[in-house]
Amino acid sequence: MTLLAIEWSSVGLKVAQLLLSLSILVILHEFGHFITARWFKCRVEKFYLFFDPWFSLVKKKIGETEYGIGWLPLGGYVKISGMVDESMDKEQMKQPPQEWEFRSKKAWQRLIIMLGGIIVNVLLAFVIYAMILMVWGEKNIKNDSLKYGIAFNDPIFNELGFKNGDKILAVDGKELINYTDVLKKVLVANKNVTIEREGKQMELNMPVDLIGKLVEKRKKSETPLVSPRVPVIVMDINDTSIAYKNGLRKSDRIIKIDSVSTFFYDEFVKNMENKKKGAEVALTVNRNDSNLLIKTILPYDGKVGFAAPVLPEQFDSLGVYKFTVKKYGFFAAIPAGIKRAGEELGFYLDQFKKILSPQTGAYKGVGGFKAMGSVFSGYGWDWEHFWTITAFFSIVLAFMNLLPIPALDGGHVVFTLVEMITGRKPSEKFLEYAQIVGMIILFSLMIYANANDWLGWGK
Repeated sequence: MTLLAIEWSSVGLKVAQLLLSLSILVILHEFGHFITARWFKCRVEKFYLFFDPWFSLVKKKIGETEYGIGWLPLGGYVKISGMVDESMDKEQMKQPPQEWEFRSKKAWQRLIIMLGGIIVNVLLAFVIYAMILMVWGEKNIKNDSLKYGIAFNDPIFNELGFKNGDKILAVDGKELINYTDVLKKVLVANKNVTIEREGKQMELNMPVDLIGKLVEKRKKSETPLVSPRVPVIVMDINDTSIAYKNGLRKSDRIIKIDSVSTFFYDEFVKNMENKKKGAEVALTVNRNDSNLLIKTILPYDGKVGFAAPVLPEQFDSLGVYKFTVKKYGFFAAIPAGIKRAGEELGFYLDQFKKILSPQTGAYKGVGGFKAMGSVFSGYGWDWEHFWTITAFFSIVLAFMNLLPIPALDGGHVVFTLVEMITGRKPSEKFLEYAQIVGMIILFSLMIYANANDWLGWGK
């Protein structure tokens, strides 16, 4: 298989996962509106996955409701009789209100209907996280167990004062227990980061526009921004490779390339970049506490030809860090799932605050469908990762729909709350205009986000 074919296969896999994830979220979100509308005896005319302007891919009417799949994958909708929504059915609104219509229901009932989708998305996140904790468990790398500290894989961190091997102890004075929280907390740091370097603690001040700087300098690379610093260990090697024929073996630790120290993998990668393909290289390896010199030819693909450790379990067994897996029973998983959803929501809110503040430059990193698809695995269908991302998207969808923007559930909620407080219902003409304004705002944001993905408008 050619590199181009592999790349397209990876893209296709990500697209498939994104479509499945969004389909699950949209269907269940709209089901939240559907079931609450039916609960209060509202007529639901349509229930659609994706939008269907001009035509639909599939449709079938069951009872009073037409169920279908549209061709425009930008969401989905339920059309509830007597409601000013994205369908903009003005003719229906000109008719006298009927008892089965949304507008005929009491304010508190309409409020529940509008919150139905958001509630379902929140509950879905709880359920998915609980399921993950039961099936795969809670996986953590203890931050204080990183034997060799952290490798910073983007030059911006060096500009901020970080050095490979530093241990990040706290952000804004709050101690970091798990390594998985390190990057999240550093990216949204408001003041400083406490590090340990060569046994001494020090603080590094973080710029307010850290996220903006990272976005401006980002490269087309799947290398993580930071990673645990690890030694160069030959975990596996093909016995047909040139290096194997010249004496490199499994479990060898490469400590030098020619005369340059490469005890750590980040040093190894950096030094290999300067080597000519097809040239001879001298590898100093440590085997059974003895150092050996192995001379080999660097293939024209620029790779020595061995596999390094990649799994957390492997690094744990090698003493690089402590990796733990805690599985939960059914009843314990429920509160744990709720707690995790709350933590993820908190992290998203921290990001959202940064986006709203122009001085942070975080708006430059706002992305659309391309950015969403990029977070899925392109090397195989990883169900644990798929459900983790889907749960996070469900939280994001719930939060975004709660924003007080006309055309979103949050906008309708605000109008309904104002009605409940004042006793005065907004006119249908006002709701129509508000819906139009809200749709313009949403489409503008969608265009910006997706254009930013491809054209870099925010940079």
